[in-house]
Amino acid sequence: MSAITVLLAEDHAIVRDGLKVLLGLEKDLEIVGEASDGHEAVELARLLHPDIVVMDVAMPVLNGLEATRQILRHQSATKIIILSAHNDDAYVKQALDSGASGYLLKQIAANLLSRAIREVHRGTPCFSPEVFRRLVHHRDRARADGDPRAKVGAPVLSSREMEVLQLVAEGHTNKDMAALMGISIKTVEKHRHNVMEKLNIHDIAGLTRHAIENGIIECSVQPTMER
Repeated sequence: MSAITVLLAEDHAIVRDGLKVLLGLEKDLEIVGEASDGHEAVELARLLHPDIVVMDVAMPVLNGLEATRQILRHQSATKIIILSAHNDDAYVKQALDSGASGYLLKQIAANLLSRAIREVHRGTPCFSPEVFRRLVHHRDRARADGDPRAKVGAPVLSSREMEVLQLVAEGHTNKDMAALMGISIKTVEKHRHNVMEKLNIHDIAGLTRHAIENGIIECSVQPTMER
């Protein structure tokens, strides 16, 4: 049987190296690539077609949730496991909404990650025990309230608008964003205008707060002045 191919998407090199060592001990798993930001993860997934992507949430340029959406939009056979330090419900719901097949906390026992990769590759969703208990609780409560399914709201913003929101919150100028996204400055300005109109937020500080509160960036990222 051929090995399960894995792409690691994590912006901290020391964590990436640790994951590579950990998974390298498993004979049925093969690390085929490493990405340090969301855009790189999307591009490597397109080139390498991995079976599994182990994806961090908070990454620069393009966060892991939006990278997940973009990968799965074009490569439905690839499955994605979110590996995150964030343990609140908002992150988990966004991960499921993005199409992820699993959500594991970085505090998990080391052997759970390799087991989760195998389970997800077989088609079984996999979650850290604490996350799973909360998902069951929310599902049961939703059913008790008369909703037969756990309802997750669709994102207000388009994929491109989500990219622009993150880049604005990270402090990139329109010129920077145009170069990173491969589009014109005029198109960036249009997306930026749409983001502000949809969210009813009309300043960079407000967009940054929204991005932090919704797990798009971490609070350590500081915006710069628009040039």
